[in-house]
Amino acid sequence: MSSNKIVFLDQSQMPTHYYNILADLPKPMDPPLHPGTKQPIGPQDLSAIFPMELIKQEVSQERFIEIPDEVRDLYKLSRPTPLIRASNLEKALGTPAKIYFKYEGANPTGSHKTNTSYAQAYYNKQAGIKKLVTETGAGQWGSALAMACKHFDLECEVFMVKVSYNQKPYRKTFMKLFGAEVHASPSIYTNAGRNILNNDPDSPGSLGIAISEAIEVAVQREDTNYSLGSVLNHVLLHQTIIGEEARIQMEMAGAYPDIVIGCLGGGSNFAGIAFPFLRDKLTGVKKDLKVIAVEPASCPTLTEGKYEYDFGDEAGMTPLMKMYTLGHDFIPPKIHAGGLRYHGAAPSVSLLYNTGAISASAYEQLDVFQAAQFFAQTEGIIPAPESSHAIKETIVQALRCNETGEAKTILFNLSGNGFLDLGSYEMFLENQLENYSGETKYADIAVG
Repeated sequence: MSSNKIVFLDQSQMPTHYYNILADLPKPMDPPLHPGTKQPIGPQDLSAIFPMELIKQEVSQERFIEIPDEVRDLYKLSRPTPLIRASNLEKALGTPAKIYFKYEGANPTGSHKTNTSYAQAYYNKQAGIKKLVTETGAGQWGSALAMACKHFDLECEVFMVKVSYNQKPYRKTFMKLFGAEVHASPSIYTNAGRNILNNDPDSPGSLGIAISEAIEVAVQREDTNYSLGSVLNHVLLHQTIIGEEARIQMEMAGAYPDIVIGCLGGGSNFAGIAFPFLRDKLTGVKKDLKVIAVEPASCPTLTEGKYEYDFGDEAGMTPLMKMYTLGHDFIPPKIHAGGLRYHGAAPSVSLLYNTGAISASAYEQLDVFQAAQFFAQTEGIIPAPESSHAIKETIVQALRCNETGEAKTILFNLSGNGFLDLGSYEMFLENQLENYSGETKYADIAVG
């Protein structure tokens, strides 16, 4: 291993501020609308489920927002995270491209989600809240919130999308280990869940349904708030510590990315890696920067969705948000990248896509798992299925460099490890996984 294979930061170099892309968007975001009146909502409309400090972050136009000292101390359990040069992958592909990845999978929960769970639990605790209720897809977010709630002595209740509840049993074990109450969604515990089950007893669930259930529970007690793992501005804000660290590390490596890649469900890990670099593109410093969001072909929100106002949940309890959406009642197929099975994309990400600041691509499940296996065999890390979408696009871009002869620098976010996804990998190896939406866009990986 060469000396520049891994770029570490000292904890004293960890960023002290989040980056708020709202300060640099090419045009103002359309306001969220009240689900009943369809009029723009104000802070008081959100105060029933969020603490005021998070509401302020949701609408702030400040370019940088300070990270509380207590949250930074919690980050130090696993941050700063390493920036790794994927030199073995480069060699296997025979590419002139230089490939780097930011590895977020080494913390106790195995994913990037603690970057916002610690912050959200902190602000809720400061506001006197006793309990947080949330949804989770594949379980990374639920695991992160359960761990954060335990640290701040908060109760935690999680509605986990049923298909992932069954596919990934050890995720619910992790959450329960940290004291969380976990339900398969749709559940019998809420009106929203019961309505779905009455219409479809075998419903696999969706993030939209789980959000409806979580909000329904959260509004029943004054000491209880709702906590969201993606989509909203304040959640994406907290994740930018990923890219802020990566900016420092890329400079230490003597490089700057030509292409930045992240997988996309709601948008949190994509924003975490991409937004701090998009700052340079939006302010004219790096106009030719290419930023790619990668989604499942079976849940192609950006690539096939409509840009319009829609609810963030199935039951229509959330504010209406202007975003790319497949429809709030869309039930995605049972892919094993459960964290990407969401009908909408974050409003800020949607605006960036609509204005051409970023691009998007979509891949079938088998292509993604094949890329994941190839990455594991070359770099020695088993990636989460969600992150493997970014790996697939990275390979496509690197092979394109083979054709053009360009030595582009590619940076992607490896947002989580796949150790609790080994059941899915076993199905892949036994040829038990399937595609869900027609022919794949690219053929098998061709190496140099």
